[in-house]
Amino acid sequence: MKVSLNWLNDYVDLKDISTGEIVDSLTMSGLEVEDVVDQKEMYKNFIVGFVEKKEKHPNADRLSVCIVATGKESVSVICGARNVERGQKVVFAPVGTIIPKGNVELKKAKIRGVESSGMICAEDELLLSEDHSGIMVLDPKLKEGTPIVDALNLDDVLMEIAITPNRPDALSHLGVARDLSAIFKKDLHLPKINLKESNIDINDTASIEIADEKNCPRYSSLVVLDVKVDDSPDWLKNKISSIGLRPINNIVDITNYVMYETGQPLHAFDLDRLNGKKIIVKSTKRKSEFTTLDSKERELLRDTLMICDAEKDVAIAGVMGGENSEIYYDTKNVLIESAYFDPSSIRKTSKYMQLSTDASYRFERGTDPNNTLFAAERTAALIGEIADGKIAKGSIDVYPKMIEERIVKFRLRRLNKILGFNVSAEDSIQIFEKLGFGVKQLANEELKVTVPTYRPDIEQEVDLIEEIARISGYHNVPTIPRISITLDTKHDETVLTNNVRDFSNALGLSEIINNPLQPELLAKSTGDAVKLSNPLSMDMAYLRTSLLPGALSVVARNLNRGEKNLSLFEIGNVFNLKEDKSDINSFDDFDEEEKIIFILSGKKVERDWFSDTKEYDFYDLKGIVNSFLSKISLDNLLNDSYYSIYNNIYEFYLTKNFKDREVGLGGKIRSDVLKKFDIEQNVYCFEFNFSELKQIPVIQNKYSEPLKYPKVFRDFAFVFDKTVLFDDVRNFIQVKSSKLLKNVNVFDIFESKELGQNKRSMAFELEYFDMDRTLTEEEVEKDFEKLIKLVSKQFNAKLRGN
Repeated sequence: MKVSLNWLNDYVDLKDISTGEIVDSLTMSGLEVEDVVDQKEMYKNFIVGFVEKKEKHPNADRLSVCIVATGKESVSVICGARNVERGQKVVFAPVGTIIPKGNVELKKAKIRGVESSGMICAEDELLLSEDHSGIMVLDPKLKEGTPIVDALNLDDVLMEIAITPNRPDALSHLGVARDLSAIFKKDLHLPKINLKESNIDINDTASIEIADEKNCPRYSSLVVLDVKVDDSPDWLKNKISSIGLRPINNIVDITNYVMYETGQPLHAFDLDRLNGKKIIVKSTKRKSEFTTLDSKERELLRDTLMICDAEKDVAIAGVMGGENSEIYYDTKNVLIESAYFDPSSIRKTSKYMQLSTDASYRFERGTDPNNTLFAAERTAALIGEIADGKIAKGSIDVYPKMIEERIVKFRLRRLNKILGFNVSAEDSIQIFEKLGFGVKQLANEELKVTVPTYRPDIEQEVDLIEEIARISGYHNVPTIPRISITLDTKHDETVLTNNVRDFSNALGLSEIINNPLQPELLAKSTGDAVKLSNPLSMDMAYLRTSLLPGALSVVARNLNRGEKNLSLFEIGNVFNLKEDKSDINSFDDFDEEEKIIFILSGKKVERDWFSDTKEYDFYDLKGIVNSFLSKISLDNLLNDSYYSIYNNIYEFYLTKNFKDREVGLGGKIRSDVLKKFDIEQNVYCFEFNFSELKQIPVIQNKYSEPLKYPKVFRDFAFVFDKTVLFDDVRNFIQVKSSKLLKNVNVFDIFESKELGQNKRSMAFELEYFDMDRTLTEEEVEKDFEKLIKLVSKQFNAKLRGN
């Protein structure tokens, strides 16, 4: 944002402080000054010239030879402007002058055989505007030889300040002046409002209605009658021109002036062009079109916040007014709009339309909801004074639910501990008060600080400490010549993740990285999606609930480009609403978990002279999963569960479980799911909850003495109902067996028509041994026979081969 030092001096006295000190102090306080233009230095050689004579150039049809009097001499100047005439007072640049546009030094030259000793300047060449239609013609009363700095009051210092998104209060001269008043301990002088009201009641002239209170929490308005729309006075033109704005007329210029003064965007409506003399703030119900002030027809999305009269739309709220209600030179009655709009609503509209204005830039970042009436009154007072208007009595201020100021408790002891140097209570209170914060002293060196609504960035105690630090000066932070560090072993949480990446690459898998933002349909297909408050687009409106949709999108893109054989992995975070939550009010309302996914599709082995083609299958996926678990030493801690029935994603699948907790799931993806991504070949995937895996205590490998006594093995196979799970049977056997049974493994699962409908055969191997003795045949057989009876009875199973 461009800021005028002369303008700042209207609110805080900086005349005894050098420009360099002001620039350094602003930058160190967080308002980075990117560029400084000292007009006195820039225009030091430019003077008022008088065109004594104008003749046609002898060798060029479009050039003129002018004799320009400088007050000391008369020189010949070649000029190509069509509007140059004899008798004009002009801006003259003598030889040796640095022309601001292009930063070029002017030299004596011959143009088509005629010597030119200087230049008659246009506004764009002086960087006063972008107008290059002709030379600047000055007031004829000015005396030739007068420095332009004096003639045009170009004695300002202009600063280009980079305003960070968290400081919307600094998007105004008053906001910057407030910081300077705190830094230099100067008084801040707010503009005085001299509101001379007429006897006409404002409620007899206009009415306001807010239909969408969520997106328009406040709408303040004043009415000025019988105005005379004309050019602005010179002081107002100079003010807004100094920061790069083009003067239009007194009404529009005043609204721009107040916006750059207070930070509150304003709009002036021609009251007589508002049907019903009424303003209604509401959102559109369907797509429509609207013609803005720049005469462009723009498409409006559904739910676009609009300013309407009794019959039609008249402005896009917070972005741009409409052509059907703008101020003309025949305008007599003006309604002033000063509102607070929801930042996300304005941001969404502005982004969609690709239309950024000074107003939308401020509304997007958040204006002060409690400053609207002040700005409206300031505007009305200036219109009454400059345009000879009659200010209607009273104001219309629709504010259904007041936005309260935030109260933050502040501990002085905490301040000094964090900063590393002492700031007294008196200095802290002074800084807060200069910044416009309310302060009340409590016991135990504590303050209760009331944060004004123009500072939405101040939310907690540490934010207040930062305010003290930046205003006091970061140069006060002491330099510490020596620091101590602990030599204790530190836990680096990225080590495991990086090792997994290296291992996955070693297996031949390629890493993919996807955007965690997804469209609603995709995000909700795999979980309870978290919606963004201010999405950039509808395609990025939700946080992903699984890595699978993004991975399938990558597979689809590769297939479209001819890459048919894919082995991929991705590590990333996913987000899901908690079970009892339907909306987000805090970070406690959703879960964030890190996951890893493996994807296989296409051919594992291409056909060659020594081998046939082999497609990736479920067993390849299981092999990668088991290799991965082995690498992180979890292969002996997790149990497998197999499911031949399909779910909403998989045709059949495998789960990895730690005790009673599922930590991973994957299998063959259903064809109807793949069809949604235009994938026509098989895809196998497995997704682990990496956050859960990291929480599982790893059993470190250690030496164990070899078994001295022989093991005894027994096998049996049962026909079960299809609904019976392997885990249930195994767990039952382990609970009911003697201590001699050490391991139970399934070695065969079989289904056929001979077994019966909805029947399945499972065969188990039982491993018996004792560390201290050789087992007898009798004791093993006794336990084995007992288990056969118990399993048959518990699961209504039939022993095969019996």
